[in-house]
Amino acid sequence: MDTLSYKTPSLRKEDVQRDWYVVDATGKKVGRLCSQIATMLRGKHKASYTPHVDNGDNIIVINAEKVSFSGDKWNSKEYLRYSGYTGGLKRRTAQEMLDKKPEAIIEKSVKGMLPKNRLGRAMFKKLFVYVGAEHPHEAQNPKPLNI
Repeated sequence: MDTLSYKTPSLRKEDVQRDWYVVDATGKKVGRLCSQIATMLRGKHKASYTPHVDNGDNIIVINAEKVSFSGDKWNSKEYLRYSGYTGGLKRRTAQEMLDKKPEAIIEKSVKGMLPKNRLGRAMFKKLFVYVGAEHPHEAQNPKPLNI
């Protein structure tokens, strides 16, 4: 039996190279946009992807209030929270979320697509969502990302 002389490289957290990307959410469908963002946060778009290492990039999302849903989801889609008390279920439609906290639509969607462990929580910290076209990360020289 022939032994291979090479190994699949496994990335270490010390060797991670992170880039900054800015995404304009104007007119984008929420699900398609957020699945691409989650892939970038995990680092699955890189050849050096390693499942147990957070090697994803930093993502800045601007114009979060201008996303779109297909169909009648603005009125039918509900976001649920539970306070922990009896009868403490709180409901908000997507339209109410857009009126009160538009960045939460993208944040909740992306968070649901990341792993549910400490690695997923570390990946989520690299997502920055802003209402409007301004963001405070100009010093990082983010590259535009077309999704």
